[in-house]
Amino acid sequence: MAWYQQLPPPDPQLVKTLTAQQEEMRQQVVLQKPDFDLKLLAGCDSSFIGENILSVFVVLSFPELQLVESVWHYAPVELPYIPGFLAFREAPNLVKAYQKLQHIPDLIMVDGHGIAHPRRLGIASQLGVSLNKPTMGVAKKVLTGRHEEPAMGKGSITPLTHRGEHIGDVVRTKDKVKPVFVSPGHLMDLGSATAVALQTAIKHKLPEPTRLADHYAEVYKKEVV
Repeated sequence: MAWYQQLPPPDPQLVKTLTAQQEEMRQQVVLQKPDFDLKLLAGCDSSFIGENILSVFVVLSFPELQLVESVWHYAPVELPYIPGFLAFREAPNLVKAYQKLQHIPDLIMVDGHGIAHPRRLGIASQLGVSLNKPTMGVAKKVLTGRHEEPAMGKGSITPLTHRGEHIGDVVRTKDKVKPVFVSPGHLMDLGSATAVALQTAIKHKLPEPTRLADHYAEVYKKEVV
């Protein structure tokens, strides 16, 4: 039995409150071609350590992809685990980590989904609305929707669709490796998000912003555990 199946059922009133908040934020999501000149690109990721959460931001120059800054914030998780509302556990701590940045990024790449979510509000969209910043999601696994497998060569793309809507792209970022799932979060469009994902996936499956955020999460974890 999975660990989350052993948890007590969530408080119905809390679920009702979170559902209302999620719907309100979903209505604030704006999908558009970016209106910025991309010079600084952030990546972020979170790790749960017991009942605590470690959130990391890295900022890279673009298009050079040189590390400019990395920050982290470690704190107790504010909410219990409730399926479908994971972003509410992650977003508050990510915001606190973001507030530590000395260099303000033009775009944030999130290890997770944007609108490729059953209710169109994954962590990338929720974070974008919370910060009023352009965001995009790059996830390792599909959360919702259907897709055909892209061809095995780097740059191959197939659409991710859900209920007749094109919610993301399935992108092969490296020859013969599993694809990633790209979707716009907020103040971005799908085409631009997919282009950025491919431009920043240099040697690895993951684009450099989220790959380095994941790397530094492991580095900083040693400081708090």
